[in-house]
Amino acid sequence: MHKFVAEINIIGINPFVFVPEKILQDIFKEAGKEKGKIPIRGSINGNPYKQTLVKYQGDWRLYVNTLMLKNSPKRIGEVVELTLEFDPGDRTIKPHQKLVAALGENQDAKDVFDKLSPSLQNEIIRYIANLKTETSIDKNVIRAIDFLLGKSRFIGRDKP
Repeated sequence: MHKFVAEINIIGINPFVFVPEKILQDIFKEAGKEKGKIPIRGSINGNPYKQTLVKYQGDWRLYVNTLMLKNSPKRIGEVVELTLEFDPGDRTIKPHQKLVAALGENQDAKDVFDKLSPSLQNEIIRYIANLKTETSIDKNVIRAIDFLLGKSRFIGRDKP
């Protein structure tokens, strides 16, 4: 586990910290790659998180979302204590059974879903999988199908 302190910066609307180069090199070795998204885990100010290291505009960044650090967009300039290590665990999210059933009942929606980029498919799956109540799940499965059929917006996106 690597430990370091970093100042929270912002790019656009996204708070992030730079990871020290020595730690990045160790993570690359552990991950067996230096490109693409690299899954990591650790803690920020003692609170555990799971996140992904990404390279953007030439720099590797650890984005700090509000699940990791409360009010992170308002904490720009704050110095935080972090731990970080490569996370080799499986991060596959299984689609909710109600989404699977709805796609099975609507071939047109399934055809559109299958043609979406893997990241957009995962965004839809993750959104519905993280809902807590059956009412919310039912409502959002319908919204997802309507989105796939080009009838409405969903997850902040216009029709595909």
